[in-house]
Amino acid sequence: MPAIRRGPAFVAVLAGASMLFAASGSPAWADIDPGGGASETQVDADTDQQTVSTVAGGIVYDRSKNGKGGNAGPVTPATNWTPPACYYAPAYSPDQLKKKLEPIWAVDSTGPEWDLSQRNRYVNGKPYKDFNKKKAGKGYWWDSFIPDGRESAPGAFDCDKPYFWVDEGDPPPADIPEAVTPELLARLAYAEIRVPDTEVDLAPEEATKVNLPTWAWLDKAEFKPVSVTASVPVLKIHATATAEPVSLKIDPGTPDAETYPASGVCEIVDGKIGVPYAKGKSKETPPCGVKYLRSSGDGSYPLKATVTWKIHWTGTGVDGERQLPDGEFGAEQDVVVQEIQSINR
Repeated sequence: MPAIRRGPAFVAVLAGASMLFAASGSPAWADIDPGGGASETQVDADTDQQTVSTVAGGIVYDRSKNGKGGNAGPVTPATNWTPPACYYAPAYSPDQLKKKLEPIWAVDSTGPEWDLSQRNRYVNGKPYKDFNKKKAGKGYWWDSFIPDGRESAPGAFDCDKPYFWVDEGDPPPADIPEAVTPELLARLAYAEIRVPDTEVDLAPEEATKVNLPTWAWLDKAEFKPVSVTASVPVLKIHATATAEPVSLKIDPGTPDAETYPASGVCEIVDGKIGVPYAKGKSKETPPCGVKYLRSSGDGSYPLKATVTWKIHWTGTGVDGERQLPDGEFGAEQDVVVQEIQSINR
């Protein structure tokens, strides 16, 4: 997905944005490996149109092992942890930054004082001289970005530091925690994970009866780990966030119901959750399911099935797996519950 570029110069000339874009344009990805600070997207797709990789804000996302299908969706962290709302990444060569900033300084609305402060910083040696042209090919100017979809998240506009230079092979400044590292890439990859929908198979399928156990299970073929890899090729760093299903929680949609097990949480066993109903099991207690104690009348109950996904990451310079917060993804489905009809003689 494209990332939104959030450079300080862009903010300063927001009122004259149309003039700025007409004058400067956006650097092309081909000009610099990190992405030229632009939000262009490079997409490769496999035969079923599933996105394999995109380039956004200096980061390459490989989604070839992500969840597929129109009903796949993002996980919600089970804690108050949230993925990064902004970050810094390599974005410009010296020539590219010059082509970006000089047209901005030519816009009258920016004001002479601001223009001079900018020229002092990037041209006059306070601290950079001539856009660091002498270091061309030996490092990159870094810019700030907002991941797509995170524009309204708290902290999305906190990455407001001016463009800064990092020599090739050096780590980003220690006082900028939002600069891309393998760990931050893992957190960004977390936000890109998509998992299959959680509509469970139920038996009886059409409608269940009051006090009759309803069996619930998930198709093993669709219930498997998914992952997304985020990388910054010019920095030679990457991280892969992997989500593995571990349990299913059933909320019957009414207090007039009992769940199996009583907690409503069905653990994954041998790669599957629950057991498909089979003929002859009507008197057995399902390992995963629900029993409704009252009819749904002319309507239905909104049964909600929520899968918990344990998420970990691996990446450059990291031994073994490191944990990220569990994620949850749920969906509702209507369940019709009927009274058992009896005939009095």
